[in-house]
Amino acid sequence: MIVDGSSPLHLKRRRFATADTMEAEAAKAKFAAVKEKFGRDIRVFETSGVSSSPTQVSNDDERDDFYEFTAEDYYRMLATKKADKYLKTKKIREAEAAAHRSRITKTTIRVRFPDNHTLEVVFHPSEKIQSLYDLLSRMVAQPEVPFYVYTTPPKKQIKDMSQDFYSAGLIPGAIVYFSYDMPNQVDNEAVNSGPFLQEEVMSLKGLDVMPEPVEPIHTTPEPVTTAPPPVPQEPKAAGKKPVKPKWLKM
Repeated sequence: MIVDGSSPLHLKRRRFATADTMEAEAAKAKFAAVKEKFGRDIRVFETSGVSSSPTQVSNDDERDDFYEFTAEDYYRMLATKKADKYLKTKKIREAEAAAHRSRITKTTIRVRFPDNHTLEVVFHPSEKIQSLYDLLSRMVAQPEVPFYVYTTPPKKQIKDMSQDFYSAGLIPGAIVYFSYDMPNQVDNEAVNSGPFLQEEVMSLKGLDVMPEPVEPIHTTPEPVTTAPPPVPQEPKAAGKKPVKPKWLKM
C-alpha cells in the first residue's frame, strides 16, 4: 500500500509535529519569562515521598564482609595520612585545593518542599548561601513567613549565610529541604501544608525545553580536476648518425 503526501496518516503526523513545536515554543517562553524575573534558570518537578534521604542507597546486594574494616585497611590509611602530612607542604596542599576548586564551575541545588515538589536552581560555587535564601524569599507563596533550609541525615539547619556553597560542601550539587519556621506548633503545621511556590513558578512543573534539531550541513563536493595525459614523444632513432649536407662538404 502506497501512502501519498495527502493521505490522512501523513496529515496526522504533520499535525502532531506542529503541536509538539508549539508546546516547545510555549515552554521556552515560560522559562524565559521566569528567568528574566528571577535571573536564574529554574526547573520544577514532582518527586516521590518514599525516600526522604538524599543519600539513601539500597545495599541489599552487598555482602556483610564488604563493610569490615581490617587491620590492613587501617595501616594503609595511616600510611597515606603520614605521607600527605610530611611529604606535602602547606603550599602544595593549598595549590591542590585551589586547582580542585577551579575545576568546579557550578553547583545544582535542589530544594525539596514538604508537598514533594522540587525546585532546581544552578549557582556558582563561590556564591553565598544568602543568595539561595534571597531567591526562595521571592518565590515562595508566603514570603512574609520565616523559613529555613536544612540537610539530612542528620537534620542540620543551614544558618551561616556568609558561607559559600563550596565551603558548605554543597558541590557539585545537593538536596536541601525547606520548612517554614513558626514558633506555634499549630501555625507551623498550617503553613507547612502548602502550597509553597508561587503559581508563576509552579507553571514550570513538568516542562522541559527540547533541544532544537540540528540542520544537516550539505557540502558541495569540490570538482576533481584531472591532469591531461602526457603527450607521447616520438622516440629518437637509436644508432643513426647525423648526415652532413652536400654543400657543407669541402
